Amino acid sequence: MGTEELIHRLAAALAIGLLVGTERHWRERQEAPGRRTAGVRTFALTGLFGGVMAVLAAALGQAGGALLLGFGLVALLAAQLPFALREAEAENKVSATSLVAALGTYSLGALAVLGDMAVAGAAAVAMTAILASRESLHGLMKRITWAELRSALMLLSMTLLVMPLIPDEPIALLGGLNPAKIWRFAILLAAISYLGYLAVRLLGPERGLLFSGAAGGLVSSTAVTLANARAAAAGGAALALAAGALMAGAVSCLRTIGIVAFIAPAVAAHLFAPLGVAALGMALAGFVLARRTGADGAAASMPDNPFELSAVLKIALLLAAVVLISKLAAERLGPEAVLAVAAITGLADVDAVALSVPLLAPGTISLAFAAQAVLMAVAVNICAKAGYALALGGGRYGMAYAGLSLAAGALGALFVLFG
Repeated sequence: MGTEELIHRLAAALAIGLLVGTERHWRERQEAPGRRTAGVRTFALTGLFGGVMAVLAAALGQAGGALLLGFGLVALLAAQLPFALREAEAENKVSATSLVAALGTYSLGALAVLGDMAVAGAAAVAMTAILASRESLHGLMKRITWAELRSALMLLSMTLLVMPLIPDEPIALLGGLNPAKIWRFAILLAAISYLGYLAVRLLGPERGLLFSGAAGGLVSSTAVTLANARAAAAGGAALALAAGALMAGAVSCLRTIGIVAFIAPAVAAHLFAPLGVAALGMALAGFVLARRTGADGAAASMPDNPFELSAVLKIALLLAAVVLISKLAAERLGPEAVLAVAAITGLADVDAVALSVPLLAPGTISLAFAAQAVLMAVAVNICAKAGYALALGGGRYGMAYAGLSLAAGALGALFVLFG
């Protein structure tokens, strides 16, 4: 390692300490000098100390260097621990955050010299962001329920533990299905829905029907439409509830584009115009209704937690069934049969078609035909939700939602017919 590179790496180690130290010092900036265990100067020196120890460790070789780095970490702990204990006693608090941050700063300073500076810098930024997010993270822990935490742990388990155990190759007995691919898509779909649920759960349904509808559209626009229909039938503000359902429909169209773009960008290229226009039409209609009725401040009902084991298994089975049925239908009855499968599936769910049918292109069906199948599912789903709204929500809610959503869908259809 040349002198110039060594200086750059030591400067990176010092910068890491300054970054973390700035956050630590700012948080206790009201304290008088000598009342902090570690501030910007101490953390800057800690990062530089880690870098210098790494330089010396490199000169000693692998075994001796590892021992030296470990000795430096123990020395840092011995130097700061007594002061941290005195500070905790004086302030009557129990917290090891600053001490752990110091150990992390030392380690990242060493990594900046011995390893990748970019990785060390990125880790320092992430660590500082976590330190700066104390209030937000503590607030999250107060508001989140055990069921929601369990769902997040289940998501991680299914992604990191179960995924490696699932065969990642087509299986002839399953009609050429790839179980790992189906599972990945099921997890992706459940994760998107879960994030939408958390958005409403953490920010609160009182933020307004428009926001709640938009977030609910990430979970299920059909569920939002039905929930708002029941609320309207029970005497709720019909037009305001229709505005929220329209916003959910708009987000659902955009979500479909995003899902297809993630797995088959070439198919998604055929969806941008029609679904984008439909989404814009629903969003504008919802916004106009909201402005006229004051829905911005109205409260909405909470969606159910979408991430449960049974729900994910159902999604996976539905995806596998749609893929298999669509493939068999295309091979034995012709590509047109895929449209029938998409239409039937779209009565209840668009995501299964959006995640499965594009996988058949361009091998079994063409890219344009795969896009047509997705659009068919969306069109049938819009019509189905309009029917649900009319049947369950009463006249004002049903007429407002059905008329405006069908009109927006028709605008999107014009791009398919004349685009």
